[in-house]
Amino acid sequence: MRRRVLQATIAAVTVAVVLLGFPLAFLGAQLVRENELRGLEIRAQSVARTVDFRVEQEIALSDRMLEPYTGSDGELGATVVVRTPDGQTYRAGPTVDDRRVTVQTTSDTAATVLLYVSWWDVFWMSTQVIALVVVAAVVAFAAGIAMAIWQANRLAAPLVYLAASAEQLGSGQVRPQLEPSGVEEIDLVAAELARSADRMAGRLAAERQFASDASHQLRTPLTALSMRLEEIMLTAGEEEVREEARISLEQVERLVRVVDDLLASSRRAQGGTTEAISLWEVVHQQQEEWSPTFAAAARRLVVDVDPATQVLATPGALAQVLATLIENSLKHGAGTTTVRARAGGPSRAVVVEVGDEGDGVPDDLAPRIFERDVTSGAGTGLGLALARDLASADGGRLELAQRRPAVFALFLSGVPASLRPDVVLPRGAVISVRRDRRW
Repeated sequence: MRRRVLQATIAAVTVAVVLLGFPLAFLGAQLVRENELRGLEIRAQSVARTVDFRVEQEIALSDRMLEPYTGSDGELGATVVVRTPDGQTYRAGPTVDDRRVTVQTTSDTAATVLLYVSWWDVFWMSTQVIALVVVAAVVAFAAGIAMAIWQANRLAAPLVYLAASAEQLGSGQVRPQLEPSGVEEIDLVAAELARSADRMAGRLAAERQFASDASHQLRTPLTALSMRLEEIMLTAGEEEVREEARISLEQVERLVRVVDDLLASSRRAQGGTTEAISLWEVVHQQQEEWSPTFAAAARRLVVDVDPATQVLATPGALAQVLATLIENSLKHGAGTTTVRARAGGPSRAVVVEVGDEGDGVPDDLAPRIFERDVTSGAGTGLGLALARDLASADGGRLELAQRRPAVFALFLSGVPASLRPDVVLPRGAVISVRRDRRW
């Protein structure tokens, strides 16, 4: 849309400049030429009156009497020639040898007065007028382009902002931030998008509640059935009965895994709950929670995160992953624990690194650090595995970036600049729309 508005406005300005500039330049040049010729005629008539006066007063004619008419400041230099009836010729002014413009008149005493000016002098004055018109046209064209860019940005920015809101809605944030743009038609679409978001939020809430209820209702009888089968296996006296109970228990466990997989697939199909959040707020919250514990252990927790950094993630899941990494550093690391964020490359990914100054991860444990039940003996072995699953569910990635000292890297999706509301629609560009406006 921005390009079309620019093209339409520039085309309109071009047509206006061409239709008005060319005729104006031609008429201006013609007017200058006619004014100069009129000035020469007036000078020639003045010379004729001077000659008549001298003849009537019997004052001798001379070349010097013609010098005041050869041109003063602001006038074209002219050659003045006077021929009397008795054949006398008087001349004053510069000699014009090239192409020239001539004005001729006859006095009452039959004297012929001729004024010559250079044709190029008249042409140069006309050219100055044309150049002035061209400069004015260029200024008008530049002003039109500037106005076109401003108007295009004013109309296109709300559309890009609306696309950013739709992207947030598509990524799982069912309540995107929508602000009035000042363009009524765009605000109508934004209002409808907000209503659709509300309806989608209700549907997603109902589906998630159903998934939770289904999980609870299925797990409870399956758990009871598993316990009953285990009891049968322990109390049965016959080997065949215990074998059948064992096989049935395996089937029940397989059914539990199938239910878990179906529920996980359903959650993924809903598009997740990721949204654009401030990374600094989540990290700062973790710093406030863990700083007393680190202080009690005579250690420090340092945070180096840009407050302007935004990521696409689930707030609760991201907080749990960071808490797991910080707790892991507290238990197994030493020295200062640092949480820092940096850009991850041209894809606008954000890398959150959690590292300490301890001995690091043993070589035999590093390849299996994220596997379940893998631990150095000071934990359950589930924390890092769960943290990696939570990161993957939000489209991120958790890796062991460095063994000694240990540094864990959490790769998150950054919010593109083209979709950030503070970039697409800066502060001060929003114009409120009256709610009583109608089509």
